[in-house]
Amino acid sequence: MPLVRRGEELAADARKPQGSFTGDADQRPLHTREGDTVRVSFVRFQPGSRTHWHSHSGGQVLHVVEGEAAFQERGAGRLLLRLGDTATTDPGVEHWHGAAGEAAMTHLAVTIGEVSWGDPAQAVGEPT
Repeated sequence: MPLVRRGEELAADARKPQGSFTGDADQRPLHTREGDTVRVSFVRFQPGSRTHWHSHSGGQVLHVVEGEAAFQERGAGRLLLRLGDTATTDPGVEHWHGAAGEAAMTHLAVTIGEVSWGDPAQAVGEPT
């Protein structure tokens, strides 16, 4: 069983994530098996970078391991996630997430099912 120590989240096998992002991000897949609907990876967002609006057919779990994240579900207020915070989205709920502030952010993402991508999300400092 591979072991990932703190600070080594993106030390190996980092690549650009698939999907729609604004800004720069890197991903390190930890669990991806062909035919499996659950994927687990570390994703590091550079300052100001974020996903576009998207949803997952089986939902998603995000756990912040570095920095602070901005997270928002469609129709709800923007949330600030700090180191150690965890956010979940139900299946089919449209949302976005990315780095908050002027520092990078890394989260562990557990993604279930297919991803449907939408429009770009507004920058963290822009009004909703």
